[in-house]
Amino acid sequence: MTLLILSALTLAFLLPISGRPAEIYDVVTKVAVFVLFFGYGARLSTAETLAGIKHWRLHLMILTFTFVVFPLLALPLFLIPDGVVTDTVRAGLIFLCLVPSTVQSSINMTSLAGGNIPAAMISATASNVLGVVLTPMLVMLMLPTTGSGFSWEIALNVFVQLLLPFILGQLSRVVTAQFMARHKQRLKLLDQGVIILIVYGAFSEMFSSGLWRRLGWSDLLVTLGFTLPLLAFMLWLTWHAAGWLGFPRKDKIAIMFCGTKKSLVTGVPIASVLFPASMVSMLVVPLMIYHQAQIITSSMLAARLSATTPPEDVDA
Repeated sequence: MTLLILSALTLAFLLPISGRPAEIYDVVTKVAVFVLFFGYGARLSTAETLAGIKHWRLHLMILTFTFVVFPLLALPLFLIPDGVVTDTVRAGLIFLCLVPSTVQSSINMTSLAGGNIPAAMISATASNVLGVVLTPMLVMLMLPTTGSGFSWEIALNVFVQLLLPFILGQLSRVVTAQFMARHKQRLKLLDQGVIILIVYGAFSEMFSSGLWRRLGWSDLLVTLGFTLPLLAFMLWLTWHAAGWLGFPRKDKIAIMFCGTKKSLVTGVPIASVLFPASMVSMLVVPLMIYHQAQIITSSMLAARLSATTPPEDVDA
């Protein structure tokens, strides 16, 4: 899995997809994601799904990491002296800490690692829906904005692209449950394949956009010096805090992957509404860097956790 991810990254650097082919590739990826979440719904029993919905302690913990701990960790950025980093990049680093978690990759990684998939789905979705309101509020509190409100279109997209196929999958269990149970291990290949599609697409967009050429060396160093340690610290904190509070392994996996992610898909539209158009392309660069780092790191961690899954969890 790690070799496939690195291969996809290398291919995106050497042969990034753009233009009309990129549009077609995006459609293919969305179809693959729809099929993936249909599969999640068909794989999970209704009892497992209801248990995930009722797991309020886990959901509260993930939302606390996303909308409380991350913003608090952004506060030291205000202490960086002027001139060390541009105001736009500083605002981008703070904005990174205010956006909601991803849905798609959070659940993908949780599934690949053998974590609590229903709980991850509920928490990640709640993060995105609440982020439609909470992220603009946090931005208005911590950053100057010129926005004029925010559309619920993002919440609708989350439902149509992710929750709808999951619900359809649940309804299909009358005829698909036995098939899904027989091919449970093989279906993990679908999880891995979608991750590879996402990695190649995300890095292709990054390398073909040319945004990197607009970053000064000091901006880049400060961005890397903040985002990479931030990701490492949050991965460590979410995993150990979940252990300290007595969560079982499957819940710890869901908390770690959902509580450390930041959504580029949700963050960019929010930024386009809340900030002047001239700022947006540079402002989202820290989010792009964090997004790529979380995909690579989480994929490797998920593969490692999957390889070390206790026998009792494999059979469950």
